[in-house]
Amino acid sequence: MVVLAASIVSKNGKVLVSRQFVDMSRIRIEGLLAAFPKLIGSGKQHTYVETENVRYVYQPIEAMYLLLVTNKQSNILEDLDTLRLLSKLVPEYTMSLDEEGICQTAFELIFAFDEVISLGHKENITVAQVKQYCEMESHEEKLHKLVLQNKIDETKRRMKEEASKIDQMKIEKNRGNKGGFMSSMGSGRIESSFSDMSISSGGGGGFGSGSGFGLTSDVDSFSSKPKGRQPSSATAPPKGLGMKLGKSQRTNQFLESLKAEGEMIVEDVQPSKSTQYTSAAQKLTDPVTLTAEEKLNVTLKRDGGMSNFDVQGQLSLQILNQEDGLIQVQIETGGNPSVIFKTHPNMNKDLFANENILGLRDPSRPFPACQTGDAGVGLLKWRMQSVDESMVPLTINCWPSESGNETYVSIEYEASSMFDLRNVVIAVPLPALREAPNVRQIDGEWKYDARNSILEWSILLIDNSNRSGSMEFVVPSGDSSAFFPISVRFSATSTYSELKVVNILPLKGGAPPKFSQRTQLITENYQVV
Repeated sequence: MVVLAASIVSKNGKVLVSRQFVDMSRIRIEGLLAAFPKLIGSGKQHTYVETENVRYVYQPIEAMYLLLVTNKQSNILEDLDTLRLLSKLVPEYTMSLDEEGICQTAFELIFAFDEVISLGHKENITVAQVKQYCEMESHEEKLHKLVLQNKIDETKRRMKEEASKIDQMKIEKNRGNKGGFMSSMGSGRIESSFSDMSISSGGGGGFGSGSGFGLTSDVDSFSSKPKGRQPSSATAPPKGLGMKLGKSQRTNQFLESLKAEGEMIVEDVQPSKSTQYTSAAQKLTDPVTLTAEEKLNVTLKRDGGMSNFDVQGQLSLQILNQEDGLIQVQIETGGNPSVIFKTHPNMNKDLFANENILGLRDPSRPFPACQTGDAGVGLLKWRMQSVDESMVPLTINCWPSESGNETYVSIEYEASSMFDLRNVVIAVPLPALREAPNVRQIDGEWKYDARNSILEWSILLIDNSNRSGSMEFVVPSGDSSAFFPISVRFSATSTYSELKVVNILPLKGGAPPKFSQRTQLITENYQVV
């Protein structure tokens, strides 16, 4: 009996775990496993299938197959016995019998397979013995760790005792008024007994600083200095000196490696003077600022069509000074009948319905002032829902196709002429890869997040010059559903409601305050599923 390989494959032919027990090339084992799903006939009750060169002995496990690839000269009864033992081991190491559970415990399964099969031959072993061997518990290792921990505890105890002795000697020195003699004597005792612990003390002038225990000494030599007030130069710390905090070269290299894997690193940076001046300049905004923001929620189907389209908008008011709060806001809407407006409960609804003016019910009550970082006071909300696919600003088409052991993925976008989209990011999930995908053609830039296995396609601006674009990349063969859902992020400076602020009407007379309007459309949840 010679077992060539033990594998776990899905019913559509995806290889989850495979362990080879004889010398064979990767191309050959991939070819054998790729041919297996095509050899299984529907409705048959056999647990094996043969070809000209090999025999497949298999057993279904949920939505997968546990498979042994053997030569045709092997004893099929022994193959079945080996298969039954492996089928008992798989649930022992896997929490859930699905693709995700198998992939998470792939190495544990490989180690267990190695204990059962050695050089293609089955070992005389049980499930309990396999678990014991894989745990690799060692009495000698436990004993070594115990001895090492006892040494560490003993060293800590000695450190505490010697620290207490140093404190006691300092107290006796201050009481005895025998400065020079006690200091030099104490220094010699400390150096002789603690040279191996790297604790040094200044000779003659005091105990120094035992930095290993966090101790400091402020004892001066009484024989060389008179009693009384010390000079300022002796008590004040030197200027410009102290602890310096910074990142070593090794830390910088570690952070750079994390950034290369796609990890977001937030570094603590002290604000410079130029940054403070910039933030101070941003606070000097117009007296009145109105922000119209719309959030877009769209769910597109991978085969075409749309299952959800929802736009939610809000008009917010920011007032810098309280004396400018007695105002009303006159607006214009685009006249889109699909947009439903709703005013704040404190607003005058009749005034808005008749004259498109937003004002408080109590005209003598001013709007509250806001800080620069605040979101402002909400005046008006609106919502739009539609089933018209022409309202979608950006459509994504993804075409994965398998060719041999590779999957070719073509993605294209088509943007509507309604908006100019900025900072567009199309995030495509990928199956777990050992290296970055091979991007063969792209309109824009790409970045591979290895930690989350996501390929991000970035386009800085989509306008009339590039209403359509495409990207093509190649990855190892896998399930086409692994490339979904595709997430999309972008922003625009115009909105569906086409709401505009026409004028600011002061209620206390005089010239209206200067105002500015900010308009933006952003995506909240935009996916292709």
